[in-house]
Amino acid sequence: MSVTTPKGPQLAVLPTAAEDGIRSGAQVLQPSGWPVPKGYANGMVAEGRIVVTGGVIGWDAEERLADGFVAQVRQTLSNIAAILAEAGARPEHLVRLTWYVVDMDEYLANLKELGRVYRSTFGAHYPAMALLQVVRLVEKTARVEIEATAVIPN
Repeated sequence: MSVTTPKGPQLAVLPTAAEDGIRSGAQVLQPSGWPVPKGYANGMVAEGRIVVTGGVIGWDAEERLADGFVAQVRQTLSNIAAILAEAGARPEHLVRLTWYVVDMDEYLANLKELGRVYRSTFGAHYPAMALLQVVRLVEKTARVEIEATAVIPN
């Protein structure tokens, strides 16, 4: 009888860092041998109650858009945090963010500031993320729209 060794990367499941010491329930999926991503996770796994947002943009309660790309991202992330809180979720429960931007170069030119804005809102928790450039968003002056998925542990 021959024994075969599986081909392909082995998978590591790593707990996420919850800043307040309470386990978030979400775990990062990091295949062994893969470089550790910076600012996002390759995949996440979680059990619990699912919270899904629609596309959230950077406007305030009076539907005024923040001025400029980074300011819109800051407000968008703040809006997502407010939606999560409505469900009893915290940022460490996030398992996925999908970003839609109208200008990829604008996003890339602001990476350091975006990192600071992200960490000031969500801390050092980085869920699976995707980033897409789109022709435009429904609100003509919106520069970014983000969809979020979170899982509140049972």
